[in-house]
Amino acid sequence: MVGSKLVEFAVFRPGPMPFDPPPTSIRFATRADALAIAEMSRDLIEKGLGWSWTRERVTRCLRHPDTNVVIAVRNADRAGFGIMKYGEDEAHLLLLAVQPGFMRRGIGTTLVGWLERSARVAGIARISLEARHSNVDARNFYSRLGYSQAELLPGYYGGREASVRMAKELGSTQKGTA
Repeated sequence: MVGSKLVEFAVFRPGPMPFDPPPTSIRFATRADALAIAEMSRDLIEKGLGWSWTRERVTRCLRHPDTNVVIAVRNADRAGFGIMKYGEDEAHLLLLAVQPGFMRRGIGTTLVGWLERSARVAGIARISLEARHSNVDARNFYSRLGYSQAELLPGYYGGREASVRMAKELGSTQKGTA
């Protein structure tokens, strides 16, 4: 045949690629993590507001029976953390941060997912949080995860900046079930 060419196709099988990111593990924080968590809060969350989440405050959360403090670990590095306090029917995500070098790699989503699963097991029906009104990236992140904006809180951060309260209904839960 005139003009015909033999075309060969390579078949690729899915499998680990050399550029696949290493897995992220979530572990409970310890007192040895308290200063690193406090410094991440100061540098990544509280910037421009004054430092209120000190090592001592984080340590109090570590000791509190109704609060989970977790660390996201990737390549033995503390990539991020989350602190969530549990009430009878509602949990409050107090802090969540991911180190800049680890952003946009699924670590924040992994942290929130872990905390949401813990809340469901505890029978929690709703999670709330606050995000700076000026932090559009954070608000968009939470919106992608199913959180809706519930309320604008002017002057929430020491009279300096407004906050947006966001919430997510976890649906029907029963205590002790996943």
